[in-house]
Order: sequence, then C-alpha cells, then structure tokens
Amino acid sequence: MTDTPAHAPAPLPATLSLGTETDRLEVAMGPHHPSTHGVFRMDVVLEGETVVKLKPVFGYLHRNHEKIAESTSYLGSMPYTDRLDYFCSLTNNWAYALAVEKLTGLQPPERAEYLRVITAELTRLQNHTCLIGFLVQDMGALGTPLMYAFREREKILDLFEQLTGARMMCNYMRFGGCRCDAPPGWLDRVQQVVAEYPRFLDEYEKLFTENEILMARTQGVGALPAALAVNAGITGPMLRASGVNYDLRKVDRYGIYDRFQFQVPLGDHGDVYDRYMIRLLEMRESVKILQQALRDIPSGPVMDPKAKIRGFRPKPGEAYGRIEAPKGELGFYLISDGGPNPYRYRVRPPSFINLTVLEDMCVGHKVADVVIILGSVDIVLGEVDR
Repeated sequence: MTDTPAHAPAPLPATLSLGTETDRLEVAMGPHHPSTHGVFRMDVVLEGETVVKLKPVFGYLHRNHEKIAESTSYLGSMPYTDRLDYFCSLTNNWAYALAVEKLTGLQPPERAEYLRVITAELTRLQNHTCLIGFLVQDMGALGTPLMYAFREREKILDLFEQLTGARMMCNYMRFGGCRCDAPPGWLDRVQQVVAEYPRFLDEYEKLFTENEILMARTQGVGALPAALAVNAGITGPMLRASGVNYDLRKVDRYGIYDRFQFQVPLGDHGDVYDRYMIRLLEMRESVKILQQALRDIPSGPVMDPKAKIRGFRPKPGEAYGRIEAPKGELGFYLISDGGPNPYRYRVRPPSFINLTVLEDMCVGHKVADVVIILGSVDIVLGEVDR
C-alpha cells in the first residue's frame, strides 16, 4: 500500500463540482450616482462583473408637470416646457407651440419660421456637443474633453441670452411666432459661431473617433437591433444609429425644413460607437442647415397678427404637435374643451421611451459598460419623470 503524499489535495465530495457559477449580487446604481446625470436609479443584478438583469426605476424627479399644465392657461404653460429637457428649452417650446397652432390655425410669419429653425439647430449643436463631452468623461477622460465641449456650448448659450434674455430657460416661442425679433447684429454673431464650428468638430474627431481606448470601450457595446428599436418606439439618434432612416425633419417636414438640403446619417451596428458617430455627423448637418437659414432669412414680422395673449380660448378639438428634438421625437397632445386651459395635456418625451430598452442593451456586458451605455442614450431627468 502506497502512502498518500502530504501535499496531495483531498478528494472532492461527490456532491461538489468545479463549476463556474457565482453568487448573484444586486446593486442599486443611483439615485445619487455621477453616471446617471440626475436622480435616476438602476437596480442591477450581477454575476461577477456581468450584468444579468437591469431594471430602471423612475419617478425621483416627478413634478406633476401635466396636471399643472391642465390648471394653467395655454400661454402660462410655455415656461413650464423649458423645464422638461432643460438642455433644449427652445425645441420644447417649438413642439408645444406647434400643437397649439394646430388647434387654433395660427400661422407663424416667414421670419419667425427661420428663427425657429436657427434656434432649434443651435440647440441641437450644444446638446450633442455636451453629450459627447459627458460620454468621454464617463469613460474616464476627466476634465479636458468636457471643458472643450463646454467651451463651444458657452458660445451658443451666449447667443441664446442675447436673443431671449436667458441662457437655458428661454421661454421664446409663442403661438403664431416668436416672442421678439433678433436684436441688431445677432444673426452676424450666429454666422461667426457657425463658421467656426466645423473646426471644433474636426478637433473632436481627431481626439476621439479613432482613439483606441474609445473604440475598445464602445464598439460592440450596447448594440440595439433595428427591429427592437422600432418595436419599442425608439426615436432620434438612437434609432438612426441602428440603421433606421427616420427623422421628423424629413418625414413631417414641419416648419420650413423642406427648404433645406441636408442628409440623415445612419449607423450600421447600433452600438455606443455608432451613437457617438451619429451625433458627430448630425452636428455637421446642423451646420449646413444653419448656413442655409442664415443666408435666406427674410425681414418682416415675427408674430401672426391674429395671435391673442388675453382671452385665448381654442375651439374644442384635439391636436398633436411633434418635432425632431435633439434626443428624439418630442410630442405634445392637447385636447381643448373651449376653455382657457387645456382639458388634457400629454407629453411624449423621447428620453423616457429611449430608456425602456436599457436592459436589452446592458445584459451580457460588464457593469463598467452600463455607465457608458446609459450615457449614449442621452437622457435628462426633467424630461424622463416630468
């Protein structure tokens, strides 16, 4: 009989095996977490570092927006729309104004239509610029990239302040036009900012587009199939990154967008990298739209003379106004009973709907990728929770 060496391992019991299963860990990311950019929580279930389940938890910033609007006059609700996506108050104003104009038949003058396009595309530029800055920061590039983005955004916010008196809560659109005309020299200053923007985009592309770290962290991460995106009602850059050609500026041609020549960039894989690239390319198209609008804007009034401020009571009916906001389709559904307030006021927010596929994009990836995938969705909690 041979003695067993002292260093030999003890035999395994028959009931045990050398499997790779690990205990599941439930983690609450948020509501106070720097990656969520607001009070948003994700309940994440992990096996090791791999996400096996994710549940978004909404409601931390609920402000009763829709019910407040139903007890406020039509015009009195315009400043409240600024507080939805507070990065994009001017596009919020426009979508709401479109819905009321459909109810009333008001028609903005030509100059007002051009001012709406100019302010909307400037809004798209500053929104996408910040998104890329925050996204790169979420990957660990602290400081410099975000400051580059804020440097350019400041120029646009200065333009908003000169036009509306406010940098973010602009309250600029009115039913049948705009609150005020552009001050002397303002369009020239816009032209200067727009002319310099391609240089900034070239700078960003040089820094990030072929950066090995960015490509490794984003390519193949958080892919969203086109069929799932369509079925879930996803819109905006997220949908187009999945290869679906749907942009309300082309589909609805609201306002005067049918007068402008621009392309709709599309992605191939629907991953984080494609969502980054779509926003970068969309900014170049916004520059083209702005150049055309600044060239063609006519002189004239900025309000429909039939528009009222006092005694504003739309006839009974319903209307839905929607636009291609920077984050996707933003819509307002209104029902009028002939009174001074909306009988029903409903917001269709792109951020909220785009978040519904977050679990589909995150499952199977590492927990470190969740931060990047969420950042690529581009949410603002004021719009998500309302």
